Amino acid sequence: MELPAHLESTPAWREIRAELRRVVGESTYEIWLAPLQVKSWDDKLLLLEAPHATQAWVAKRFSRVLERCARAVAGRPIQVAFTATSSDHDSAPRKPASGAQEATSHALNPRYRFEQFIIGDGNRLAHAAALAVAELPGQAYNPLFLHAPPGLGKTHLLHAIGNYVHAFGSGASVRYTTVEAFTNHFIASLGSKSVDRFKRAYRDADVLLIDDVQFLASKAKTEEEFFHTFNALYETGRQLVLTCDRLPRQLTAVEERLRERFESGLIADIRPPDFATRVAILRKRSALDRVPVTDPDVLELIAERVTDNVRSLEGALIRVVAHHSLTRQPITLALAASVLDCMYPSARRRQPDVTDIQASVASFYDLSVAELVSGARAARVAWPRQVAIHLARKLTDASLTEIGEAFGRRNHATIVHSCKRVAHRLASDDDAHDQVATLSARIVGQDPDRAG
Repeated sequence: MELPAHLESTPAWREIRAELRRVVGESTYEIWLAPLQVKSWDDKLLLLEAPHATQAWVAKRFSRVLERCARAVAGRPIQVAFTATSSDHDSAPRKPASGAQEATSHALNPRYRFEQFIIGDGNRLAHAAALAVAELPGQAYNPLFLHAPPGLGKTHLLHAIGNYVHAFGSGASVRYTTVEAFTNHFIASLGSKSVDRFKRAYRDADVLLIDDVQFLASKAKTEEEFFHTFNALYETGRQLVLTCDRLPRQLTAVEERLRERFESGLIADIRPPDFATRVAILRKRSALDRVPVTDPDVLELIAERVTDNVRSLEGALIRVVAHHSLTRQPITLALAASVLDCMYPSARRRQPDVTDIQASVASFYDLSVAELVSGARAARVAWPRQVAIHLARKLTDASLTEIGEAFGRRNHATIVHSCKRVAHRLASDDDAHDQVATLSARIVGQDPDRAG
C-alpha cells in the first residue's frame, strides 16, 4: 500500500488507529499509542515514529497488535517497525516504568478540546461542569466525577479540562493519569525506593485528572495511596476530576471511604447522543479530517445505524472513508450502506420476546441474566428485574403467567406488583423514565429520537 505524502491524514492510518483504540481500550491507547506517527509505509513495512522515552516499551508490548490491525486494514501481512521521533532530544533511553511517569505528565491529546466537543441533551451538564472546573479549578465543583459507559466522551472532557488549564490557567500545573498508569508508577516507585518522588509528582499538581477509577477495585495498596493522594489535594483546595464507567455507589469493590469522597462533589453523567447530536458529531469529524462527504444522507445513515457511543460512530465513518480511499469509489449512500451492513445491519423490526428483554436489561444494568431472574432482593438487582418485567408486559404478547415463569417462576401477583412499582416510579423519577425509554427503544430496534 503506497500512501500519499501526508501519511497521518490518510483514512487507512485513521482506521488502524480506530481499531487500535477499540482493541486496547481508550486509556492505554491515549498513553502509549496516540503519540505514534507514520514515518513511511510501503507494501510490506509500516515504519512508525515513537517518542524516545517509550519506543522500546511500545515496540515490545504492542508490535503484534499493531501488525494485526494493519493487516486487517491492508488485507495482507504488514511488518511494523519503530524509530525514535526525529524531534525528540532525549539522548538516553529510559525504562518502561519511567516512561509511564513521563507519558502521564504529557499525555493530553491536543485534539480533545472544548471547541471540538459536540454538546447535546445527553452531555450538556457534564460539559458545563467540566468547563466551569477548567475556568475555576478548585472553586467550582471539587471533585468532579464524570460517569458514563465507554465511548461517550468522558476522556475527551478530561483532556479538554487539561488543555484549557494549560492554555489559560496562568501557569497552573496539570497532571493526567489513568488508574492503570498510577498503579504501575506506584509499584515502580516502591521497587526503586522513590515513593517520595512519586507522591510529589501527583500531590504537587494544581489539577489532577484521573481516568477509569473503576480499576481501583481490588488493588489494596494502590487504593490506600490513592486515598491519601485524594485527601492531600482536596484539603489544599486543588482540583480533582475523575472518570468512571459506573456510579460511585456501584463501585462495591472500592473502599467505602473512597466512594464517599467521590460522591462529595458533583456527579455528572453522560448519556448516549441522540440522533441530531450524532449527525453533528459526524459533521464535525468530517470537517476536521477534511473527509469528502458531500451527500448529507450518508452521515444520517451512519447516525441511524450506530447509536451506542461516539467512538463507534466515528469508527463507522472512518470505515466508510477508508473503503472509498482503497477502492476509489465515491462516498455515496450505496457505498455507506454496503460498508455498514457488515457490522451495523439495519435494525430488526420483529417483535422482541422475553429473552431479548432479559438480555438487554441485564446488559444495561451490568448484570447477568441469571442474576436478573434470581431471588436476590438487593436494590441493584430488584429494580432492573422490575423494569424487565414491566417491559416484557409492555413489549410482548406473553401472558402474566408466562412472564412469571421466565422470571424464576414468580406468581401472578408478583408480576402485577412489579409493573405497578415501575409505573409509579416512572411518573415521578425523570432518570428512571429516561432509562426505561432508552431500553424500550433499544429493545425494539428503534432510535428513541427518530421514533416519533
